[in-house]
Amino acid sequence: MLSFNGNNELPLALLEEANTAFVVISADFKLIYANPASELLLSQSKQRLYQQSLLQLARHYHFKPTSIQNIFVNRNSFTENEVTLRIEGHPVLIALSATYLNFANTDYVIIEMRCIEQQRKFSQVHYQEHQQKAAQDLVRGLAHEIKNPLGGLRGAAQLLESELSNPELKEFTQIIIEQADRLNALVNRLLGPQKIGLRATHNIHSVLEKVRKLVCLDLPDFINIKVDYDPSIPDFEMQPDQLQQAFLNIIQNAVQALSSGAKQHSKITLKTRTAHQITINGLPQRLTAEIKIIDNGPGIPEQLKDTLFYPMVTGRSDGTGLGLSIAQELIKQHNGRIECHSTTGNTEFLIYLPMIL
Repeated sequence: MLSFNGNNELPLALLEEANTAFVVISADFKLIYANPASELLLSQSKQRLYQQSLLQLARHYHFKPTSIQNIFVNRNSFTENEVTLRIEGHPVLIALSATYLNFANTDYVIIEMRCIEQQRKFSQVHYQEHQQKAAQDLVRGLAHEIKNPLGGLRGAAQLLESELSNPELKEFTQIIIEQADRLNALVNRLLGPQKIGLRATHNIHSVLEKVRKLVCLDLPDFINIKVDYDPSIPDFEMQPDQLQQAFLNIIQNAVQALSSGAKQHSKITLKTRTAHQITINGLPQRLTAEIKIIDNGPGIPEQLKDTLFYPMVTGRSDGTGLGLSIAQELIKQHNGRIECHSTTGNTEFLIYLPMIL
């Protein structure tokens, strides 16, 4: 283990108290020092870390050690703003700096690591929300512009129909009226819910169960819906009908994704937990309900991930691209947050709802 003597005890004490992770590699590529912050970041104790070489660490955390090895030769330093380590099976994004250090005629490399996962995630969420709002405002503006002339078109068709005596000609006015009604229904969906309805205290599981039973009425035989509820979640204020609509839109998306993929062992999992200190719209929420809707389908195409909640964005030829956009709006009206993580074989929609008790 690295040690400082005499007047050099202060630097070690500073590293021990630092919130940033520091590790020191010796010239024989052994890890000889790790501060408490590095134990927390790397999810290993000092004793475990000290038993490993640089190459073992590289294999364990899935990174290339070449740049660090070269520092001993070139006696320089380098900084990587985005390095992905795989910690306990999960990718974690860090900023990494490595610096050559000669102490008591011995060569070392000191590595500083700072987790930027939350920072990047917050920036992405903020950017995506800004883009989604711009897209929603544009679509709603267009919908309003369409709605007024559409009403005039329908009214004119009704007046024309009343003046026609030939039943065969009335068939054409009926087509106009029917198509105007269809377009009006689409415009209303584009405009989406404008405000939250009357809130009351309800149980989140009763809302989910209503949605589950509704979906099961028309569920393909090869899809199984499982539940994993936390019964300790208390009742809290919500608008149950609007939350039902949000959950229904997400689950229907999962059913459609599973129907387009492999037909065996398809499942959707509804999972609830409590979560503490979740940040929503820049504000930390002391206690939230965490709802996960998970499916083992083919995953969301890469080109759709950044625009998934935009209106009129869909990966299906027969889709309208409104379901997830409406779901997000309904969750937002509950001061909640929705996000999605998707890989092949695992897609998770996470909904966080502040519990107003």
